[in-house]
Amino acid sequence: MAQAIRPRSSVSLFATDGKAHPLQDTLVAVTLVLGALAFVTAMFHNLHLISSWAGLIGILTGAYGQYVSVTTRERFALILGLGASAVGFFLGMAHGGLFGGLIG
Repeated sequence: MAQAIRPRSSVSLFATDGKAHPLQDTLVAVTLVLGALAFVTAMFHNLHLISSWAGLIGILTGAYGQYVSVTTRERFALILGLGASAVGFFLGMAHGGLFGGLIG
């Protein structure tokens, strides 16, 4: 065959361009963990402080991750984390908010 096959040098799940992206991979992981935490704790009314704070931090982390992301896989995972963080944040706000009776 006349075509040469380019070997895949990168085995990373997030880096499709063959380069390492440690900052972006860390932001993806943190956003996904905070999104899962916010989403799960939003199902319980008495955990609204954890849900709202984890959701807010997850939204901010995911937004910065979107700003510095390089590959489509990073952006896809960040969108999943951002969505879960937003749902957790909004349900946490509906159940009592960020301070929920601790201030005022």
